[in-house]
Amino acid sequence: MHSKTSCLFLDIGGVLLSDGWGHGPRQHAAHRFDIDFVKMEEMHSLLFPLYEIGKISLDDYLEQVVFNEPRNFEKLEFKNFMFAQSFQLPEMYEWVVEWKRQHPQVRIAAVNNEGKELNDYRIRKFHLHACFDAFISSCDVGLRKPDPEIFRLALAVMHVDPESCLYFDDRKVLADAARNTGLRAYHHLGLQTTKDIIEQAGIF
Repeated sequence: MHSKTSCLFLDIGGVLLSDGWGHGPRQHAAHRFDIDFVKMEEMHSLLFPLYEIGKISLDDYLEQVVFNEPRNFEKLEFKNFMFAQSFQLPEMYEWVVEWKRQHPQVRIAAVNNEGKELNDYRIRKFHLHACFDAFISSCDVGLRKPDPEIFRLALAVMHVDPESCLYFDDRKVLADAARNTGLRAYHHLGLQTTKDIIEQAGIF
């Protein structure tokens, strides 16, 4: 029998918000700015992991992935396009905020892979402090999922045992990685299934 829940961990992209700079937005950018998508993806795969753990800045990333050849647009225009690809997913955000209001004894923390500038923008733009008590973001802690250390760090930050926590991620492989560290982790498929799991879990 599982312990009751004292802490809820959530991914952000794919759970509360769209993916910040996922495959779809990159394809859209390649079309919008007339960029060779294959070449951009090759460089993206090399540089984006470094950006997500805070080793390089967004400017560094863009210089090598997009502006590695002359362009007829400015960096600021491209950045604004990147930021504009973020949007709130239907219903989940509102439900989490309301659930948090009804259960103030359960803390909620984000565990997400995101580059610094995108992460800060999304937290500010979508008022994510209304959902989360803490952010364990790859850009700030120098670790990214599926590294088990980011989940162990999240548990240490929140001072909780893994069996008393729930974790939801829209990518099954990352939910599996969290489960391997002892968390009660689930693949987020949508509001209703996640809501049912949380409501049935019981709380302290």
